[in-house]
Amino acid sequence: MDKDQLKLTSAEIGTLWGEYVNGSAIDVVNKYMLSIIEDEKIKQIFEDAIKVSGKQKQQTKRFIENEGFPVPVGFSESDLNKGTDRLFSDIFCLHYLHIMTLHGLIGHTTALSSSVRKDLRLFYEQTSNEAMTMYQQTTDLLLEKGHFQRDPYFYPEKVPEFVSGQKFVNGFTGNKRPLAATEIIAVSLNLKKKILEKSLSIGFSQVAQSKDVRKFLESMQNASDKQIQSLGNILKGDNLPVPMSWESEVTSSKDSPFSDKLMLYHMGFLLQSSQSYHGAGLASAMRVDIVTAYEKIILKNIMITKEWFNLMTKYKWLEQPPLAPNRKELSEDK
Repeated sequence: MDKDQLKLTSAEIGTLWGEYVNGSAIDVVNKYMLSIIEDEKIKQIFEDAIKVSGKQKQQTKRFIENEGFPVPVGFSESDLNKGTDRLFSDIFCLHYLHIMTLHGLIGHTTALSSSVRKDLRLFYEQTSNEAMTMYQQTTDLLLEKGHFQRDPYFYPEKVPEFVSGQKFVNGFTGNKRPLAATEIIAVSLNLKKKILEKSLSIGFSQVAQSKDVRKFLESMQNASDKQIQSLGNILKGDNLPVPMSWESEVTSSKDSPFSDKLMLYHMGFLLQSSQSYHGAGLASAMRVDIVTAYEKIILKNIMITKEWFNLMTKYKWLEQPPLAPNRKELSEDK
């Protein structure tokens, strides 16, 4: 059998379904941002991003249709309110695209690792390469504009050293060891994602039409703020710089550019994807206080995700992914 004619596995269908729905939501946000951006260099990057995502969306749609699955509804320009007041600054838009590109790069790589059919593997190889190109472009422009937040610097030791005793993991006394470089990787990345999460929740809560959605976004904003403080205190404990916030890049507009459905879904996407980054941070943590901080964040986010799920299903906004056959139901008498 031709390797390209193999039926797609459940994992392959699942990744395609997720790519389509998540990509369509981010594409709507990118189109809005393109419409308000004044800086020509930032505008050009967004134009490139929208062209690439449009091409990827069409290919994803063909894969799904060719397997006989219904194409997800996802999000479209019906979720975009044109002509509304500016909600975000140009620099915030660039930060948003940079972080979303990171999410996409990791998502494409994960999808590639779960793909078997050759045409799908080639597709995800291409999308990964496109995401890497976009990451390079957004990083270069943030550096050029003096807005890229680099991680703390370390001074090199003269010789390699080895861990000795339990003091290395102690984090609850005044004599705890300094942070390891391997721990800072996750703390810094999680902080940047939390800062974006908080800033978006501030902007979205200002413009949300539904009282329920607005209340949820405000509670998510408060949770993000506490988690930023928790992770920030870990860096401050070693006199290391904390990434700056972006709240001032959100305007005071109350004119909603998006549907409540899109804003709520988008925050849920960030919430759920962040759990994998928290898990990676937990796995890399070797100091007890850092482990405890991640455990509290993960537990809190599970509780918030439950609230998000209840709200999405209340308004019938949560689209159902393909399910395994219900053999019990199929075997029942007609």
